[in-house]
Amino acid sequence: MLHSIKAYVNFLLKSTNQHGVHSPFVYDLITTCFYDSTKHQEYKTLKQFRKELYNNSSPITITDFGSGSRVFNSDKRIVSKMAKTSGITSRRAKLLLRLVKYFEPNQILELGTSLGLGTSALSLGNENAHVTSIEGCPETAKIAQQQFDSFKLTTIDLTVGAFEAILPKLTSKTYDFVYIDGNHTKEATLGYFERLLPTVNNATVFVFDDIHWSEGMTEAWDIIKEHPKVTVSMDTFFWGIVCFRTEQVKEHFTIRI
Repeated sequence: MLHSIKAYVNFLLKSTNQHGVHSPFVYDLITTCFYDSTKHQEYKTLKQFRKELYNNSSPITITDFGSGSRVFNSDKRIVSKMAKTSGITSRRAKLLLRLVKYFEPNQILELGTSLGLGTSALSLGNENAHVTSIEGCPETAKIAQQQFDSFKLTTIDLTVGAFEAILPKLTSKTYDFVYIDGNHTKEATLGYFERLLPTVNNATVFVFDDIHWSEGMTEAWDIIKEHPKVTVSMDTFFWGIVCFRTEQVKEHFTIRI
């Protein structure tokens, strides 16, 4: 927690808005997507999706392959409490949806389905995209799939299992958008990044969740943004976003959202 506080203070000192950005690509992304105040129709579905999870009092047993929880100290949890404390926030879900709208990816990969809040945003952002989502916990995945079925989100392919076991089977494909919200450790995050590098194309976007969750995660982010294949990197504090555009001069941005 202390690391996150220090990291946030440092972020505030370095961050800027669109007026401090001289890259046309990043400037357009910020003004058109990040700061888009449009009340998109899909937001209503996101809200209802969340409401149903908030009203779900079912108990489930968690199988945790990641770095653990700062909120729960037991593997017995109530769905509604998980949705309120561990799931992607409403604000970030809307931004995730806008990112998909903006980049219009055809193939999307998500590591860490959880209860499906982020997955629903990915799916609703482009109804023509195919979303592959991986979740390690069978009971959590079951709740997410029930939600997808209830909201008729038919373009989502949910796979249950450890990321390390499933990823090797997916690297023969190319992904346009990758959202990584799984095991928040330095080693795991760098491992996912390296494993998925062969799947990128010139327009691919990677979004890493909680890059300042711990000192290790910040170290992982620093390594990722310096990778030779990464040309554009954006630190929004809660997310790290990287692009692989070969026509772009390598540059890093720290953006307030």
